[in-house]
Amino acid sequence: MSDPNDAGGENTHRLIAQRKEKLAAWRAEGHAFPNDFRPDASAGTLQTRHADDDAAALEATRYEVAVAGRLLAKRVMGKLSFATLQDGSGRIQLFVQRDLLGEAAYKTFKQLDIGDVVGVRGFLGRTNKGELSVKAESLALLTKSLRPLPEKWHGLSDTEARYRQRYVDLIMNPDSRAVFVARSAILRALRGFFEERGFIEVETPMLQAIPGGAAAKPFVTHYNALDHDFYLRIAPELYLKRLVVGGLERVFELNRNFRNEGLSTRHNPEFTMLEFYQAYADHNDLMDEIEGLLRQLSRLVATHHAAACNAQAIDLDQPFERLPMKQAVQRHNPDLSAADLDDPARLQAVAESAGVKGESSWGRGRWLTALFEATVEHRLEAPTFVTDYPAEVSPLARRRDDAPDVTERFELFVAGREVANGFSELNDAEDQAARFRDQAAAKDAGDDEAMYYDADYITALEYGMPPTAGAGLGIDRMIMMLTGASAIRDVLLFPQLRPRSG
Repeated sequence: MSDPNDAGGENTHRLIAQRKEKLAAWRAEGHAFPNDFRPDASAGTLQTRHADDDAAALEATRYEVAVAGRLLAKRVMGKLSFATLQDGSGRIQLFVQRDLLGEAAYKTFKQLDIGDVVGVRGFLGRTNKGELSVKAESLALLTKSLRPLPEKWHGLSDTEARYRQRYVDLIMNPDSRAVFVARSAILRALRGFFEERGFIEVETPMLQAIPGGAAAKPFVTHYNALDHDFYLRIAPELYLKRLVVGGLERVFELNRNFRNEGLSTRHNPEFTMLEFYQAYADHNDLMDEIEGLLRQLSRLVATHHAAACNAQAIDLDQPFERLPMKQAVQRHNPDLSAADLDDPARLQAVAESAGVKGESSWGRGRWLTALFEATVEHRLEAPTFVTDYPAEVSPLARRRDDAPDVTERFELFVAGREVANGFSELNDAEDQAARFRDQAAAKDAGDDEAMYYDADYITALEYGMPPTAGAGLGIDRMIMMLTGASAIRDVLLFPQLRPRSG
């Protein structure tokens, strides 16, 4: 797709000039940009509803319709012409005959350009080739398109242009439209899943005085009225758990998080996250719920939104494996013995040989997790819950009663990507305060992603939080998985991009 803003496109400039001349003529006639046309049918609905009606049946009923949309193609053949109209639901052919439309309106039709938005009234029929068509009896130009659409879709060579000008991508690429229609349906179904289970949807602050709930570097902004720096939230977790303390025992939030990290096929600094918290539940309950949720959403997409799916080999109908982190590391690092997994020096040596650059302050749990991230997670193709995360890297998770150095925490990996993170919540205020102090010390030592000490959250825990479990699902990565997208930008309408210079 060529960039319409490219100053070097002489042909583009010429075409724009021609279209502006046409617009000037329509302005002079007083017909430019009318807003009195009301369609009563959509292309997709007509295609579905009349798929089995033959030409004779349509002729007999003379089904009258008013449709509106963008012209994507036009073939003028003397007194008879054809065009393709696209609206938000799909495409339908226009059958435009001079004797039926009238001389003046047919002349107007011939002057239309690809990309113009038009309104057409007529009746349904089928052409000699059997294509469902609207036989135009009246036609109006509703919006003049001043920039020419791409002549054809050029694929991967125009990937960045697709992201920068998503509006053109959506006009030209039905596959992109299908992904975002499916995304909307997935979010509706997701909300329904939790509402049916007694959860309530809530909203928590985007601007936070103390960023918390995850290990990440935040974006910083300044609040003029309070003359104080605030942070775009990295997670809503600590606020949602405050609500559980307050008696809202099942809550969820579906909203944006912001993390000041790099851009990649898997990362966008602004992303959509679902977090949900359930009192009187543990991490095992949440793994069951997430597995059921993903299976339900997968079937929804396969049944109703198949057009949004690329080649997708992930089978979500099979039971998800539940694999402790130590076993996962040993499975993919067979030279490591069980004793090696408890030896910080040995873990450090193996992790560094795998390219990990750690810190002298790291303990066994941090080195084990780093080795897992470097050598294992990208190999987890089938849906896998990795469990038993070290307490050292899980400052908000409950310790296992029988193994206090690990926590009741899991992360779900599918196709080598982390999709969900959850755990039995730490509701011991004294233990949480101690872990916050450890995090604050790490931040003072230079760890930009360590957490702050949140005194108000400790106060909330001191009032007493019931036994609770909570989890977060990365919605963008989940939709990548369900639609078979290879890059996170393919499932974001407006992904973050480096600004153009000049």
